[in-house]
Amino acid sequence: MTTNDALFDRARRVIPGGVNSPVRAFTSVGGTPYFVARAEGARVWDVEGTEYVDLVQSYGAIIAGHAHPKVVEAIRAAAGDGTSYGAPTEREVLLAEEIRRRVPSCEKVRMVSSGTEATMTALRLARGATGRTRVVKFAGNYHGHGDALLAESGSAVAHLDPAHSPGGVPGSAGVPASAVGDTIIAPYNDVPELDETVACVIVEPVAANMGLVPPVDGFLAGLRAECDRVGALLVMDEVITGFRLGVGGAQERYGVTPDLTCFGKVIGGGLNVGAFGGRADLMDQLAPLGPVYQAGTLSGNPLATAAGLAALDLCDADAYRWLIGQAECLAEGVRQGLAAAGIVATVTTVGPLIGLHLGPTAPRDYAEARTTDEATYAALFHALLRRGVALAPGPYEVMFPGLAHDDATMDRITEAVGEAAAEVAAGGGPRP
Repeated sequence: MTTNDALFDRARRVIPGGVNSPVRAFTSVGGTPYFVARAEGARVWDVEGTEYVDLVQSYGAIIAGHAHPKVVEAIRAAAGDGTSYGAPTEREVLLAEEIRRRVPSCEKVRMVSSGTEATMTALRLARGATGRTRVVKFAGNYHGHGDALLAESGSAVAHLDPAHSPGGVPGSAGVPASAVGDTIIAPYNDVPELDETVACVIVEPVAANMGLVPPVDGFLAGLRAECDRVGALLVMDEVITGFRLGVGGAQERYGVTPDLTCFGKVIGGGLNVGAFGGRADLMDQLAPLGPVYQAGTLSGNPLATAAGLAALDLCDADAYRWLIGQAECLAEGVRQGLAAAGIVATVTTVGPLIGLHLGPTAPRDYAEARTTDEATYAALFHALLRRGVALAPGPYEVMFPGLAHDDATMDRITEAVGEAAAEVAAGGGPRP
């Protein structure tokens, strides 16, 4: 049997940093990442056989639980017919129809292979449809790793050495200033004044990459009104909130209709997927109908569409009501456990999403989110990991309880939080 340490050493010899997505390297919390061998429901097991209750759930890509039998069977059946064709399939039509049924603002839908592709292409479409070039995004909102939007991007770049991204714009070495020259950064929860040079405003309707920061009253409606005033498009990035907050996502919850919406995560049932949709007149600007180019060998691939359809079939209104109730109970348990230990924290919920900010007041923007106590988060992370509860290895991620997190699982998490908080408050426990 291999160990996490041994596998991490091997990984670092052949994979940059030993991981294929930076947060997995435990840079923010220290120590060696656990390497998952298998998962089922609300739990994962590492290569050493250690079991963890998983609140990461593939950063929100899993909602029905790991290896849900219906999702697994859908993938197995699809794989038996072939894994990729480079030709249209019925399932991609069915998935687009299901997205439109749940989110009526998406009159037409284009499938891609990741959330990054979805936001990148939505940006191109907005520029092509309006003939304008400037884009407004909000500090702390993450829209994938495309150059034009990788600026002050929350959890994606929060762990980087500031010397590697001076000022936060651009947010990575290798992104030239020209790539973000038409990207305007505004504070989240403040409606910026636009002009006729702006093609679109892109926003996480609930910010979930700087901890969890909900929109203040009037923010989303104000964006809609300001976009309408100058003829700009409103793009909602619902890669996290889409089909996580409820049947119709954040736009249903807040009653604000965007021109374009980006999706990912849940709609792939745990496989790589992305999509964007919106008004038919805008979507018809895409090739082959219009002049805005987009393509992808694996777009709408049969495995991801099969998994996505199976996952969405499990997510009806009753399922969301139950899940939200579970999340609220867990959030209250976390609050009580931290408070009993004297750890200053705010715990926020939006639907089933849970955010932990280690500070006295809930943040309303990125600057306030960055005041979280990162050292205490790292200590809590490892204290919980030793007790078999896995949070995301970074203080700016959120918790993703899912349909497999039953009462017994929630009780186990709550008990572990109380014990871990007491240990951290007392200054005990090994540190990585």
